[in-house]
Amino acid sequence: MVSTGDHIAFDRVLIVEDDEPTQRRLVQLLLELVGSTDSIMVADSVANAKAAVSDFNPRLALIDIGLPDGNGLELINWIEQHHSDTITVAISAWGHEEVVLAALRSGAVGYLMKERDDTELRAALQSIRRGGALIDPLIARRILAFVSLASSEHLAPTPSSAELSIKSDTSLSERESEILQFVARGFSNREIADLTGLSRFTIEGYTKSIYRKLAVSSRTAAVFEAKAMGLL
Repeated sequence: MVSTGDHIAFDRVLIVEDDEPTQRRLVQLLLELVGSTDSIMVADSVANAKAAVSDFNPRLALIDIGLPDGNGLELINWIEQHHSDTITVAISAWGHEEVVLAALRSGAVGYLMKERDDTELRAALQSIRRGGALIDPLIARRILAFVSLASSEHLAPTPSSAELSIKSDTSLSERESEILQFVARGFSNREIADLTGLSRFTIEGYTKSIYRKLAVSSRTAAVFEAKAMGLL
């Protein structure tokens, strides 16, 4: 997945949604950001979405979770594997913690709820365009509680040698921990570079290393995984 630490040009956006009223609503919201319907493509199924991604090469894909011929989570993962330059954001009526985490682990940089009004969705899209990684506030607190609970339930009183090895493999350096703290607070790569006195490219190198160690592919997923592992 491409870094979301800097401004994203919304010159090609794909909407993957089978409900026509929702399609029209999202198109209208995106028109305010991209300025032309030529920059927006709509797909109503997983099959059509895959063809659109290959032909249209969108910068951003808004993907519904429930689609008539498959699962939006699988589509997000497919895009991550085959077209990693496309940023994906899940947009759904479902707010179940497991679904949200699955979307983030599949490669989505955000999870938005359809029930939000136009003003809130517009602000969320603007944040994503600025490089933000966004989870709907309605479910973010529940997700953090869910991650904390899941982490405590999986704590073993006496870790095995294999578990100790895994913990060692995922330990972060002092600088990586510092940068992860900035990421968790919502700073972009460029802002972190200004705050630390390092170059943006150096920060990108550190964030890629953090992703690799945490086995994630987005800033939001990195924060959640780090919280689950007690690194934040």
